[in-house]
Amino acid sequence: MNEVFLIAGMAVVTMATRIPLLMLLSRRKLPPAIESALKYVPPAVLSAIILPIVFMPGGELELSPGNASLVASLVAVIVAWRTRNLLLTIILGMAALLIWRAASVF
Repeated sequence: MNEVFLIAGMAVVTMATRIPLLMLLSRRKLPPAIESALKYVPPAVLSAIILPIVFMPGGELELSPGNASLVASLVAVIVAWRTRNLLLTIILGMAALLIWRAASVF
């Protein structure tokens, strides 16, 4: 039961710090420079999450063909670039990862 109160308390604190700012900013128009800069936040955050996983799977830089994450990422980038189809990119990227990992076992 203590865990429920802990999670509820964290939710209240998180919302208490975010909702007032969101309500204040929702009524105002942001300057064009800030709106332009905010468009780069999602790609920057995704890059910060994904790149270490792809290039440093064991904690060290690994640019060899044995790095299945790197190979699958290259496949996904090529598929995304050529087809612009998100679902196909995910499916073929995951397939490349699984196949490359299975092939490296032998």
